[in-house]
Amino acid sequence: MKGVILAGGLATRLRPLTWVTNKHLLPIYNKPMVYYPLETMKKAGIKEVLLTSSPDHAGHFANLLGAGEEFDMKLYYAVQKNPKGGIADAISLAKEFVKGEKTLVILGDNIFNFNLHNTVEDFEKKEKGAMVFGVRMDTQSRQYGVIELDNKGKVISIEEKPEHPKSDIAQTGIYMYDSRVFGFVESLTPSARNELEVTDLNNFYLKDGTLTCRIIDWWIDAGTSYDELLKANNLVAQKVKNGEL
Repeated sequence: MKGVILAGGLATRLRPLTWVTNKHLLPIYNKPMVYYPLETMKKAGIKEVLLTSSPDHAGHFANLLGAGEEFDMKLYYAVQKNPKGGIADAISLAKEFVKGEKTLVILGDNIFNFNLHNTVEDFEKKEKGAMVFGVRMDTQSRQYGVIELDNKGKVISIEEKPEHPKSDIAQTGIYMYDSRVFGFVESLTPSARNELEVTDLNNFYLKDGTLTCRIIDWWIDAGTSYDELLKANNLVAQKVKNGEL
């Protein structure tokens, strides 16, 4: 399985912090934000990772991370020329890199500590499909894609930022896909936000009957606001001091 970390975007909600650098290079307690998804990939056994970024900041990542030696992996880079293209657009940049393998995709501003190793191994054995990861967030779920499960844990719907959420399960920025993902991306049309939405991409698998979901214990979308960035720093600091990270 190949790994893809999405670290593009303009991060306008975090300005002026992001006027001169990418938000994924901002610190989360004692290390740059992008270290967290890279360390997750390493724990999962992923040996080759593609990092996508915007034209202005690609060199910043290369200067910091090099070829991935620090993480015992091979690290490659791709530039998302349209910073407003959306998550699915960024995923499409990995088509030649993945070369028919399955893919683990993590958004670069997602902070969590769920070990994906066993889940990656199980997903590798599947003939086809996709997996999304959710976290229970009560009223906050409406800020994200919302995953609805039946009483057997089967995904029955995913809605992007619904006004009336059907569940308290927020879709995190962690995804696993089979090689069909790039064909599905090519079939997408831009949303009202003029983006290729990852929820629309995941709904291809839902209609196909091959979408599954895994619930994780905790997760922070550190790149959405000053408050979430501060929350991520405080929570990670506490977990590091408690020996949980």
